Amino acid sequence: METRTVMQREREEQLSQMSHSVQLSSQIKKKTFTSSDEEASYSNFYPIIPADLMSVKEILDMDSFPRHRTWEILKETMAADEEYQREKWTRFGNEAEKLEISVIRNQRVLRTRIDKMALRKQAEKKASAHMKYLEQLSLKAPDFPIPLRAHTVWEGMMVKLSCTVQGCPPPKVTWYKDGEPLIMSHQPWNYSLQQQFGLNSLEIRRCSPSDAGEYKVVAESPLGEAMTFGTLVVNSYQGAVAGSEHSQTAALELQQEAQFDTSYPPTWVKEGDSLTLQCTFTSALLPFQQDVSWFRDGKQLHQSSNVDIKTSDDKATITLRAAHKEHEGVYTARLTTWDGIQEHNAYVYVKDASSAVLGGPASPLAVQVSDVNKDYVFLTWQPPSADGASPVEGYYVESCDLGQGEWVRCNVHMQKMCHYAVFGLKEGTMYQFRVHAVNKAGAGRPSKATEPILTADPLEHTRTMVVKVARGRTITITKDELEGQVKAPFPPTNVHACEVSDTYVVLSWAEPEPRGREPLTFYVERSLAGKNSWEMASLDMVVNSPRFPVFDLVKGKQYCFRVRSVNKYGVSDPSEPSALISLGKPQAVPAPPHSVLAIRDTDTSVLLQWKEPKDKDDILGYYLYYSEAGKQDWKTVNNKPTTKTRFTVHGLKTQEEYVFRVKSVSRAGNSSYSDESQPIMVKSAIYVPSAPSAIALLLCTGSEMVLGWRAPSCNGGDPVRGYYLDKREKGMKVWREVNVKPVKERQFKVCNLTSGDFYQFRVFAANVVGIGKPSEASEAFLCEKWTMPEPGCPYDLEVREVRNNSLVLLWAAPLYEGRSPVTGYLLEVSQGDQSDDWAALTDGAICDTRYKVSGLQQGQTYRFRVSAVNEAGVSCASLPTDSITAMTKPGTKNIEIGVDDDGFIFLGYEATEMNDESKFLWNKNYTEPIGAGRVRAETKKNRSVLTFTDPSEKDLGLYTVEMSDNPNLSSSYDFTAEDLDRLKELSWQVRNPLIALKSGWQVEVSEKGSVRLWLQTESLSNAAELRLIFNDREISSTPHRKINFDKAKGLVEILFDQLSPEDKGSYTAQLRDGRAKNQFTLVFVDQKFRQTLALADAKRRDHQRKSGPYFQEFLSWSVNEDCELIIKCKVTNTNKDTSLKWFKEGTAVTQFVYDQSSGVSTLTIPQVTKKESGSYRAAVSDGRGEDVSTLELLDDEYDKLLQQLSRQCALSASPLRIQSTAEGFKLYCSLKYYISFLKTSWQFKEKRIDQEGRARPGSSMQNVWVEIVNPTESDKGKYTLEMFDGKETHKRFLDLTEKVFADIMVEHQRLKQLAIAERKRAKVTKGLPDVVAIMEGKSLCLTCFIDGEPSPEIFWLRNDREIVDQTHFTITKEPKCSTITVHNVRMDDSGKYSIFVRNQYGSETVDVTVSVYKYGEKPPANAVEMG
Repeated sequence: METRTVMQREREEQLSQMSHSVQLSSQIKKKTFTSSDEEASYSNFYPIIPADLMSVKEILDMDSFPRHRTWEILKETMAADEEYQREKWTRFGNEAEKLEISVIRNQRVLRTRIDKMALRKQAEKKASAHMKYLEQLSLKAPDFPIPLRAHTVWEGMMVKLSCTVQGCPPPKVTWYKDGEPLIMSHQPWNYSLQQQFGLNSLEIRRCSPSDAGEYKVVAESPLGEAMTFGTLVVNSYQGAVAGSEHSQTAALELQQEAQFDTSYPPTWVKEGDSLTLQCTFTSALLPFQQDVSWFRDGKQLHQSSNVDIKTSDDKATITLRAAHKEHEGVYTARLTTWDGIQEHNAYVYVKDASSAVLGGPASPLAVQVSDVNKDYVFLTWQPPSADGASPVEGYYVESCDLGQGEWVRCNVHMQKMCHYAVFGLKEGTMYQFRVHAVNKAGAGRPSKATEPILTADPLEHTRTMVVKVARGRTITITKDELEGQVKAPFPPTNVHACEVSDTYVVLSWAEPEPRGREPLTFYVERSLAGKNSWEMASLDMVVNSPRFPVFDLVKGKQYCFRVRSVNKYGVSDPSEPSALISLGKPQAVPAPPHSVLAIRDTDTSVLLQWKEPKDKDDILGYYLYYSEAGKQDWKTVNNKPTTKTRFTVHGLKTQEEYVFRVKSVSRAGNSSYSDESQPIMVKSAIYVPSAPSAIALLLCTGSEMVLGWRAPSCNGGDPVRGYYLDKREKGMKVWREVNVKPVKERQFKVCNLTSGDFYQFRVFAANVVGIGKPSEASEAFLCEKWTMPEPGCPYDLEVREVRNNSLVLLWAAPLYEGRSPVTGYLLEVSQGDQSDDWAALTDGAICDTRYKVSGLQQGQTYRFRVSAVNEAGVSCASLPTDSITAMTKPGTKNIEIGVDDDGFIFLGYEATEMNDESKFLWNKNYTEPIGAGRVRAETKKNRSVLTFTDPSEKDLGLYTVEMSDNPNLSSSYDFTAEDLDRLKELSWQVRNPLIALKSGWQVEVSEKGSVRLWLQTESLSNAAELRLIFNDREISSTPHRKINFDKAKGLVEILFDQLSPEDKGSYTAQLRDGRAKNQFTLVFVDQKFRQTLALADAKRRDHQRKSGPYFQEFLSWSVNEDCELIIKCKVTNTNKDTSLKWFKEGTAVTQFVYDQSSGVSTLTIPQVTKKESGSYRAAVSDGRGEDVSTLELLDDEYDKLLQQLSRQCALSASPLRIQSTAEGFKLYCSLKYYISFLKTSWQFKEKRIDQEGRARPGSSMQNVWVEIVNPTESDKGKYTLEMFDGKETHKRFLDLTEKVFADIMVEHQRLKQLAIAERKRAKVTKGLPDVVAIMEGKSLCLTCFIDGEPSPEIFWLRNDREIVDQTHFTITKEPKCSTITVHNVRMDDSGKYSIFVRNQYGSETVDVTVSVYKYGEKPPANAVEMG
């Protein structure tokens, strides 16, 4: 019972465990499905273990399971039904496995749905980003194409102030009046503001004086702000009101704020050079103004390694240490003021640096790096503006590993588009990139290098999570730790093409989740559309990033791609295949802009506008180009694409005509050029004139005042059409208008004044644009009748013809003469702008109302004034002139005098500045008009010509000219009697001209033997006529004689194919061209004709000779350094059939060398002897003809050869050497070789050596020597060898010193003893033949003669053994002779026999070979037969 109870308890415990296991399985939390782009959470996820992988027994055997106290008993009890329980658990595991498979299947379905939703979100996000990108492309800073303009109206009239504003996003527009915001609600019945389609209008229905003032419109947007100004003048019976004149009192203005003074103009800098811009201020900057900001194209610049910003007390500077194209743009200096901000803008142009190769393109710009991964980046850039000598064909991309510092090219083939995917980089490395443009000339300069970038995994930060815990501590958790024990990676997802071009495709995918706990790489596979086979696309490289560019795709085919994840634990399954991908179509370059319009701006700039092409989506900006009209010399305006459709072109020449054209810029390259704009002349746009000045009282009658004033210094580009006057009584603030209609003259009578009152006046100037600013108020004039005896002051002082050291002063006579007429004028001068020190300019009064002031200092500033004089005294001085600097304005022209093409005398003047309204004013003596019947004036462009119809003494005098709108442009000329006489003579020559001769008759003979007679005059018109006279009769062209007449060159030619004696005589050319005429004669006779005829015949024959092969260089000889004779010739015009032969005295020579390629043939004679003299001939021939060249080496020519050879031999002579002999010593000199023509002589101590004494001179083919026999001490000294080659003497020297003489004497004694020993030595003087033959049986007798002192011993040897047999051999020995006899010769007597002699001085052996033959045999052929 107890056992059963225990078993029952154990069974319940087992069932409890099973139910607990099932409960655990059912409690596994369902995974939250996310898209492949989202981060999945794997917390509380436990894998279900299939039952067929783990049995109950294995579970029970696990040591980690908790143990019950009856565990061992249960284990023994369950052994019996173990099989039953195993089957039960197996069924349970199978069911669980099926459940898990179903869960995984549903998980994949949900994952697919989530991925589709994520892709949809991603597409929407991408579309939104693209829309934002398009919006950013269309962004434009605010701008006023049509600004506000000044208006002048009468009180009570309606006026509308209008302007147009552009900008994207649409800017906010605010109106201001006199610096305060304009509030419409204050006068809603009077103000009406309208804004529609960029047109902003402010309508004031009834103008009052309070409406006058300065109106300002400010347009603001996030990209910046713009403003425009306009002045409203309201005329009323109280005078014109130009605005509310309010000012801050000194009490409120504690310190005067700084304003812009002088600032930087538009600036040009060369690429790579430094640039400094500077602004100066009117005073020191206040504390709140110290922060002067700098901007480029609206973006603020800050201090950096390349930007240096400095601000001092009264100036601010910005310096770019190295300017690049990316730095081009509008630079703005912003200054803070009490009222807001002040800005100064100017454009900075960056010019191209010198090209790297001749004709190469400029550098690209704006290289940007994006999509940085571990081994991949994506580059974009903009094309250069200048293509160079040929269009840009593509680009090379270079990278630089900053650790190595070396630039390496990334692409093998040129990249056509302005973007490129760089692959194969090293992870964790700093790189820089740059781009070269390439054309036919080569690669251009590199672009500015990008900022250093670090290749790294951009998603690394998403795999780490930091959890904050108590006490400020943190726990860092990585995603790898949350993935549990997963080691092998899952496949990647979302494989797609992120960049498609016409040459490559960049693949992108999402990393797998889970990714495993080891570093990942990837395999990329591809397959053709419709195929099931896959191949590796990344076979030779390791892919570390989820980006991969594929370059080897075939155009027109579609591909699918899939990717596998790889780590050290294995390779994942492939990803889902991508959608079909193919190479994109080549992106076309954009269309060019159109409707290019140039508008006048300033005297050095033009405003350029154009319209965008219809398809403008891919356009990055525009490049501008300009050229002087008619020259087609195009130059680049901007090197950084401008995104707007209007641009101000600076740096143009005033009064020059220009045309413009524009290019569109995109990643595909630059478009073609737009059509040229209409030519425009550079000059300032018109505006209102400046204020008049110097108001003077000229006359007062008690109720009337006559006023005069000085014209505005600047008329605004349009002539002043009239003047308006205002007046006010002294002490009054309100100005009242004087005249309603404008006054044409600078003089006006003001009526209806009150006698005894003081009045002030001011003057306005008006032109076609409007009314300018008023002059400064005049001093208070007393209205009282003038009765003083002195005259009034002169007025209207003007200055003309300002030069470096002179000027002309003009004035008008006073209106009030006083008691008596004016008799003269006194002139005074003051140096400096404001000096009150006046000095007399003339010694006394002058009568005229003009005066030429001379003796001025160049660059010095002067002022002048004039006083009138009559019998009563001197008037008060006139108002002084403005400050005038004595300096000739650059480009100033003077009146020139001359005679025109029709023979008329003229005066001409060219203006450096003028506009459409400018006129040339010609006068005589500055004020007198010129009679219309005596002259006629004509103006073409900026030049005016005054032509005299019939000049005479009446026309003499001073002529002046000035511009109607700019009197500063003036000049004068004094036409004198001398000029009249000189020009009349020149006029006659012009009206009766002679055709000028450049080159008289010349005679030329061509290479073919034809003869050319020619002359040349100045260029003639098409109407020119020619008559040729030969021996008093007119001739024309014939087959034998051709006549040419080139009128444009003035060339007359007579061509003879073959000159003959009938062509001898005189030739006269008679020319007429309009009024001009002339004639020229050639006398072609006597010696000149004979020489020409002979030369023509010779050249004709030579030409015929050269029709086939011929000698370009005839036979000639030379001697080389080796003293060899070289005979050489050169033939040309040869072919394969041409043969060359040499002959000497009619005998063929075969030792010559002939190089057919160069035509050179040479004959080398190593050693010249008498037999080398003679006649040499070379002949070259083929089927076309033959040519012969001869060389006579005889008589004088042979002597010249010997002389040259002697000279070369002498030059080859070595220094003198000395050699001891048995008889004395020998002095010798080595030569290449010696000939007898070279005369030699020996000298000792500058004296010729006597050849009959102890000296023995001699020579050989290579040496010349002299031997001194029995030398003594007197033979020491300097020896000289003289060699005379027939023209020059060549010398060699040797100084026989004491030491050298002692050495040679020792050697001489040694050789002398050797000679004695050799003379006494035992020797065989006459003897045996080499081989003897003798017949068997005969006797052989051999005899030798011997010499020696004492008598030598004699030995005979047979086969090197002494013969001792006296029976068969008989030997006789005498003092001078020895004989050996062989009796009855046998065959065995054959062999070598020798005689050996010796004494105390030496020995000698002589051998003979004995050959014994039998009877009937023939002896050897080389043997001497004996017996």
